[in-house]
Amino acid sequence: MINIDAMFPVMVTANLEAVKAFYESVFGFHAVFYDPDFYLHLVSANSGVQLGFLMPELASQPDFLRPLMSADGYVISLEVKDAAHAYAQAQKMSLTIAMALKEETWGQVHFMLQDPAGFRIDLVQHIEVSDH
Repeated sequence: MINIDAMFPVMVTANLEAVKAFYESVFGFHAVFYDPDFYLHLVSANSGVQLGFLMPELASQPDFLRPLMSADGYVISLEVKDAAHAYAQAQKMSLTIAMALKEETWGQVHFMLQDPAGFRIDLVQHIEVSDH
């Protein structure tokens, strides 16, 4: 068996500076590694959640990591305690809302933002499913 210590996605995008500023200001992430021509690694001091962002077309990377990543068909899910409050904060900060706040029958209240790279962020609050 292979023991895992942490998990984080790495997304290929061209504007690391804009992504860095967005995740730091909106969610309080901190850059633990940042080279604007190579890679950005963010960690949430609050939760330990990690995100990685890699520049495209790096000669040192395998071919499959060189192109920009499509934002379609991909979502970053971040769990929050109060999705309605997070939604109000997102509106107050004039963030790009990709999907309005809604309650799902399977026990979630959530909405989606779009970051500067075009990736969608699903802010999710888990709730108890009602029996009716």
